[in-house]
Amino acid sequence: METNSDFIISEDILSRKGARKAVEIPEHIRHLLQSGTIESVNLTEWLAVDHLVLLEQITCERDIPVSAQDVASRLEPKDQQRIMKVIPAIGRQWLEYMERIPVEEKTHLFTFLAEHRSDSVRCWAAYIIGLNPDLDITEKLRQIRGFAKDSHFGVREIAWMAVRDSIRADLSAAIQCLTPWSTDPDPMIRRFAIESTRPRGVWAKHIQPLKDNPAIALTLISAVKSDAHPYVQDSVSNWLNDAGKTNPDWVRQVCAAWVEQSDTKYTQRIVKRGQRSI
Repeated sequence: METNSDFIISEDILSRKGARKAVEIPEHIRHLLQSGTIESVNLTEWLAVDHLVLLEQITCERDIPVSAQDVASRLEPKDQQRIMKVIPAIGRQWLEYMERIPVEEKTHLFTFLAEHRSDSVRCWAAYIIGLNPDLDITEKLRQIRGFAKDSHFGVREIAWMAVRDSIRADLSAAIQCLTPWSTDPDPMIRRFAIESTRPRGVWAKHIQPLKDNPAIALTLISAVKSDAHPYVQDSVSNWLNDAGKTNPDWVRQVCAAWVEQSDTKYTQRIVKRGQRSI
């Protein structure tokens, strides 16, 4: 059993599989998600959380003058329910508030958000790092590492999205930092190194230099050419698929070389999926 200050959360709730449709989420589960008491367990639940309502809940509990209304006022009406617009906006609001408080208080507050039980709240913390103009790409990647290997799929996705613009802005330094990550023992870290640098990516701006010349990142992606973890395999094959949209011959050559160097079932799966659009 897991407890909080108000009640005990049953194992039935913690081990649930999650609804397939938002309208099927039980009201008590929706309430727990919306109060930041439990994590979402699938994409349906993750998308169903109203982050502005959750923000009001968190700030009222801790008596923090960060307003959901201020966040909403910065968003177009059509964006107020779009999760990939709301999360960065909330992260920016937290960042601006933290700039006005003492360092020790700021540290405690960031730790509270970064280690919160709610995956949605941890997503905000990732964007606090990603949007911080005082951090260079090396420091952002150092700080985002814990989010890159978070136990929750949503936090891991937000982690690379939060630093994507910084990677685009300083691509050479980012690849230099991320290359050792591609050989890290943790598959979540290896996956982050690949996913964050995809030439096209999902829900993210394209990285034009990698669309033009994907060979820039060859050392980075070659390290996982025969990765045994499906999560990493999917990422590197998607990376190749992205590159193949503008450089199909290069992708064919790389895949042929990988098979010759490492003809494993893992490599075969990667190169097959990587060339699916060619």
